Amino acid sequence: MSRTTAFHIDLAAISENIRSLRGLLAAHRFMAVVKGDAYGHGAVRVAQHIESIVDALAVAFTEEAVALREAGVNAPLLILEGPHTASDLALAGKLNLWPVIHSDEQIEWCKTLGADLSQAWIKIDTGMHRLGFTAERYEGIRDTLLSYGIGAITAMSHLASAEEPDNALIRAQLQSWEETVRGGQDTTSLHNSAATQRGLSASSDWVRVGYGLYGGQIKGLPNPAPLRPAMRFSSSVIALRDVPIGESVGYGGRWTAQRDSVIATVPVGYGDGYPWGAADGTPVEIDGQIAPLAGRVSMDMVTVDVTDCSNLSLGAPAVLWGDQPSIDDVAAHSGTIGYELMTRLTSRANRVYHT
Repeated sequence: MSRTTAFHIDLAAISENIRSLRGLLAAHRFMAVVKGDAYGHGAVRVAQHIESIVDALAVAFTEEAVALREAGVNAPLLILEGPHTASDLALAGKLNLWPVIHSDEQIEWCKTLGADLSQAWIKIDTGMHRLGFTAERYEGIRDTLLSYGIGAITAMSHLASAEEPDNALIRAQLQSWEETVRGGQDTTSLHNSAATQRGLSASSDWVRVGYGLYGGQIKGLPNPAPLRPAMRFSSSVIALRDVPIGESVGYGGRWTAQRDSVIATVPVGYGDGYPWGAADGTPVEIDGQIAPLAGRVSMDMVTVDVTDCSNLSLGAPAVLWGDQPSIDDVAAHSGTIGYELMTRLTSRANRVYHT
């Protein structure tokens, strides 16, 4: 097949990012978050590659965990949303999964199924108000779950904006967290990618790293860890067209040539996961040269103003995101975040893995 559009996944970069991030908090246990199909990188391949160099993995819900177990992944697996049903909890015991417990219904299921669990994590709502129990209930719930035969308990919470440590909400969350867990005997988990990269001073035996694992840069971090992008979204030029001054390009004629221009067409579109909302000027690398997007993104194609690029020909390589431009650069030009771009990829373009 001749279509060159593909997502190239650098598994070695993920391993390097883990080593870089572990170096920031060497004494902590490291949990790699592979939910959302490993943020679009392919959960099975990523988990198989890294399970020997991390302490545990995390997914969003039970079905994601089952897929990894069926693929032979044996690392400890945390289910961040916890069991949705009692049968999910039974499956957690059977497959040695670690459920997050965040509701009274789940506690009730644990009364009969808890003895099969080697570990459970209790979600404390420190102020984000999505899941979890109030801090005042933590000790009672912990004692109840242990009485049901659960092997071990970890206290966890989640920060709403860890990249902004001076944010009033974060300060309140950290105060609530420390008042709840400081001096306790249970293991704890608070740090996410941003908190890990910031070296945030807070009680957290476990760090849970997702976006940073794949080389995503957290906006606002003053000294980000040296992370390598693990994904390169690439294609090639299938047409070069001369567009006279005053002529428009693409749907709606959004972009109009301000001079006699050369437009490159690349067979990538929102049907592959490239953002429809990408603005004119969004950077694209064409044969090693950065050029601006020109015109609205189509389902199957984008058009790029390559007037200032030299020595281009049909088949020239194009990079939509990777080392340059970064996925976060593209997201900033598209009114979204790199997290969304990573996880919105479609199956139309192949993933190609490199080690």
